[in-house]
Amino acid sequence: MNSTSFGLHLVGILPARWGSSRFPGKPLHILAGKPLIQHVWDRCLGCSKLDEIFVATDDNRIRDVVLGFGGKVIMTSPEHPTGTDRLAEAVKSLPHATHIINIQGDEPLIDPALIDDLAAAMMADPELPMATAANIIDDEAAIADPNVVKVVLDASGHALYFSRSPIPYRRTTPAGLVVYRHKGLYGYRRDFLERFVTWPPSVLEQTESLEQLRALENGARIRVLITTDDSIGLDTPEQALLVESLLLSSSR
Repeated sequence: MNSTSFGLHLVGILPARWGSSRFPGKPLHILAGKPLIQHVWDRCLGCSKLDEIFVATDDNRIRDVVLGFGGKVIMTSPEHPTGTDRLAEAVKSLPHATHIINIQGDEPLIDPALIDDLAAAMMADPELPMATAANIIDDEAAIADPNVVKVVLDASGHALYFSRSPIPYRRTTPAGLVVYRHKGLYGYRRDFLERFVTWPPSVLEQTESLEQLRALENGARIRVLITTDDSIGLDTPEQALLVESLLLSSSR
């Protein structure tokens, strides 16, 4: 059952820009016979709790490809500094949307069930401003990798802090200690998203280059769902062969 029955309207939006500094044109990179953005779109079609799905882009080439495979597109400004700003502009054309799920356009292996779980968390607590997801990691190289974002939680499952550094710092290793890898999937209540993008970039956000820290610095709660989905995204051209092999393996 989707959210409309509860007086809510959940929209999944995939921000997709052409001008990635590390991988220009990434959304249209072909993997296993399809552009990256189509793989993510197809995953989203497996969700049961999203009322609508859109790609938010700044580029006509991406628009044309998405329309070509039957997707829906919202055109946005090329000037946005973050995907969240692009998301907020896209939502202006969706007055019926009460909650928005930000699905990274470079996550072709994401589990549709995780997206549904995040949507369900937003539906269960309509006052929750923001939610995201994380999975346990025990790979020391990944824990030390600044490209892998870590998150620590409070006792009720809300984020205390996100960092590119290993957190918590393990001076000791008490029983029950786990390290969580943050996944770039977000749910927002509409009014919170609209307020979030009016706040100036915060000091910690600029230091770590992690915009979710802006929410924490402004006192917002971020619910963190713990998932077993440990799928990876496509960040650089060098990762393309690995991601493609994983896609081919998952389709067998």
